[in-house]
Amino acid sequence: MSLLADRESRLFIDGKLVAGSAGTFPTLNPATEETLGVAADASAEDMAAAIAAARRAFDATDWSTNTELRVRCLRQLQQALRDHVEELRELTIAEVGAPRMLTAAAQLEGPVEDLSFSVDLAENFEWRTDLGVAAPMGIKTQRTVVREAIGVVGAITPWNFPHQINLAKIGPALAAGNTVVLKPAPDTPWCAAVLGELAEHTDLPPGVLNVVTSSDHGVGALLSKDPAVDMVSFTGSTATGRAVMADGATTVKKTFLELGGKSAFLVLDDADLAGACAMAAFTAAMHAGQGCAITTRLVVPRERYDDAVEAAAATMSGIKAGDPNDPGTICGPVISARQRDRVLGHLDSAVAEGGRFACGGGRSAERDTGFFVDPTVIAGLDNSAAAAREEIFGPVLTVIAHDGDDDAVRIANDSPYGLSGTVFTPDLVRANAVAAQLRVGTVNINGGVWYSADMPFGGYKQSGIGREMGRAGFEEYLEIKAIATAVS
Repeated sequence: MSLLADRESRLFIDGKLVAGSAGTFPTLNPATEETLGVAADASAEDMAAAIAAARRAFDATDWSTNTELRVRCLRQLQQALRDHVEELRELTIAEVGAPRMLTAAAQLEGPVEDLSFSVDLAENFEWRTDLGVAAPMGIKTQRTVVREAIGVVGAITPWNFPHQINLAKIGPALAAGNTVVLKPAPDTPWCAAVLGELAEHTDLPPGVLNVVTSSDHGVGALLSKDPAVDMVSFTGSTATGRAVMADGATTVKKTFLELGGKSAFLVLDDADLAGACAMAAFTAAMHAGQGCAITTRLVVPRERYDDAVEAAAATMSGIKAGDPNDPGTICGPVISARQRDRVLGHLDSAVAEGGRFACGGGRSAERDTGFFVDPTVIAGLDNSAAAAREEIFGPVLTVIAHDGDDDAVRIANDSPYGLSGTVFTPDLVRANAVAAQLRVGTVNINGGVWYSADMPFGGYKQSGIGREMGRAGFEEYLEIKAIATAVS
């Protein structure tokens, strides 16, 4: 099986690889701007067929109740991914522009291995809980709480970490007994289509997993609108998340949303300023800043502001936008010309509002082709500036001054988002006191790592609803049924 050479991916509907009714559309290498190949372009009719297949598989088979079958099938899929990991690595670097080093972690190998968490949890999960006998309203009753699959899940995923997000949705959803229709972003169709190609060689029953690639975002929107879909799990922009939520409201379906972020990296006045600022810059440049939970506001003591800008710029200027195939590359290209131009527009806005570039500030002059933006540090703005409030999704770090711990917390929380945050101080009592006040879903203290299969991920406010990964992420895909049996 070739996953890359002369590739034309297909849809996976009802257990079969099929062509798209709307033809094909190209997928590009963001580092070279070259066309890699084509993907099947689904129509509304194709999506309807996928939803119908998922509905039949849930309603007419024992998939939702046969835990042994689910565990076997998902372990087969995981092994197939492992067997093809080197081909998948090359595909991911080419289609996503992901730096090679990241494919050993969250861009590929991490998500593949993380499938074990959901499978093991399903195998050992307490599907029925006995609450014992009580006498509510004087009636002796045996009470049982049962957890069951929700039904058909529509999974809509973005392009920045496609394997991570695709598998973080289909893994727990399938393990919990649901059937799934996966609609990936048009920018990275192959990373999703390969799941159908590999699933064809497992014991997954027809219709349990369906993969629908399309150049038309409207095709994905059908998952939110169709009454045959019981739940939509969406990761993407907050603006699109609002539309998903509104469409889902027409049938009152459950909606999981993992949305945008504008997270703050708080450096307190007793921290190692140079070390903290270097870490903040490195993080903001990684994968060209294309991560919703990346900390893109560096909030530092006002009296050390200039030193902080200098330290961040020293690190950023040493991180060149480079070839993602190079093992040493940290910052590759952004995904597309459209995204590059969007990032450059934000940089223009920063200058218009009075900001200055301590390093970077535009397209990479060293590269004639590819969607590269130089890692950039913006100084001279406060938290009211657009560069401090809007999600840029590029290798851009904005440095903001604070006047003490309370002010740092105020700045961090002065955002419509609440996805992640970082606190740097050697005083752990102080660090935890600040962390407790942050209105965010994940907090990193002094470089701690929250990304793990058993840790829940999600945000407050307009960063989303619900949690992905961990036990909480598994339980997002379950309904709770209470059974009360009268006893004599």
